[in-house]
Amino acid sequence: MTPVPATPIPGPTYAEMHDPRTLPDGFRRRVQAARSREDDALNLFNITWRRPDGTINHVVLPSELTGVEANIIVLIGRDFPSGSHKVGPVYTTLMEAELEGKARPGAQTAVAPSTGNFGIGAAYVSRLKGYRAIVVMPDGMSRERYDRIRRYGGELDLTPGTESDVILTLERTHEAYMRRPEFIVLEQFSLLPNYRFHRSVTGEAALEAAHGHGNGKVALFVAAPGSAGTLAAGDEIKARHPDAHIAAPEPRECPTLYNNGVGHHRIEGIGDKMVTLIHNIGNTDYVLLVHDDDCLWSLLALQDSPLGGMLGISGVCNIIAAVRMAKHLGLGRTDNVVTIATDGFDRYPSVMDDLKQRAGPRLRSELIRWKERPFEASTTDEILDVRTPAQKERLFKQKDATWTKLGYASEYLLKIRSPKFWDEEASRVGEIDRRHVERRGTLR
Repeated sequence: MTPVPATPIPGPTYAEMHDPRTLPDGFRRRVQAARSREDDALNLFNITWRRPDGTINHVVLPSELTGVEANIIVLIGRDFPSGSHKVGPVYTTLMEAELEGKARPGAQTAVAPSTGNFGIGAAYVSRLKGYRAIVVMPDGMSRERYDRIRRYGGELDLTPGTESDVILTLERTHEAYMRRPEFIVLEQFSLLPNYRFHRSVTGEAALEAAHGHGNGKVALFVAAPGSAGTLAAGDEIKARHPDAHIAAPEPRECPTLYNNGVGHHRIEGIGDKMVTLIHNIGNTDYVLLVHDDDCLWSLLALQDSPLGGMLGISGVCNIIAAVRMAKHLGLGRTDNVVTIATDGFDRYPSVMDDLKQRAGPRLRSELIRWKERPFEASTTDEILDVRTPAQKERLFKQKDATWTKLGYASEYLLKIRSPKFWDEEASRVGEIDRRHVERRGTLR
């Protein structure tokens, strides 16, 4: 990529990310042409769930593949700039910080704690907007993630461990960067632009993707929490369809929401040993466990299928969980289940190589089994209903324990238990868009 000058680069509003067709025609044609030039800053306007033709980028899995009658609708994130929908929360966090006068290219360095996709997005957006970027990341992630961050000019500050040690990246960020004015911390686990992006952009995309399938409504939304930002889409779905359910899968090897457990696992991007600050616990209905190797085998088995490059490990985890929940809830052919494929296969060849090496002589027989039914692991075991007051209180206490340690006041932690808090934060989108348009001027 060629260097990008350290000058303020305008980008889209929340409304324009929801629907780029609202952009002026000539400008929109330039934005679409920029897709072939990764280093073109106009790609900020390609942060959207929509394809160039305006339709939502999704697939509906055939029932022969899933084994359930319900429509399993998967939003495809790999076609976002930088290859993952995580670029959206990165951009909105930086955009809102600029509006508040807290960030300016050349004056601040962007710092992003991440296990991969958010860090890749931070390096990418920072490059386009003229910021130096540092990604605080565990040292045991896939090689492809480090390579992509460096390719975009990002620097790495590595902490010990793997995916489930992301809490160490958070602690490192708070200790080394959070209170220093030369850094703007894009801290996905607590900052509300992450919530706003997914509620207003991903949530609307999920609702629209369901149109034309089944009864046109969303009965269930499934998203495995890393930062838990994507779960905010479920809040928008519930606002439209109050009877909808939200399910949060996590690795069986790290059952933090399920039973306060911790552990190491191989599903990169989720299972971070904490209840994040922006997780609206009140709206999560079910937590369920998915074995990490089931996700890896399923992903490997799908490589010869039309889904081949569309899915990463966490996307497969979401699909396995969606199938299991559809069985558990008894959903039928008129019911729609929406879930997310955060990224594509391009970030995981080294992980697949490790799986093949671990499998040894049983590789061929395992692949035959998984290709016959890639979501065979979808039993209805280890599904926990967290709608009861006792379960909600347990999760609230887990959240409080982490974020009190990181300096958040008990009054604030009590405030964010209320549904009103989340609705008010979502309602700020219109005013933020208005201020952003005033700041950037007319698009040409």
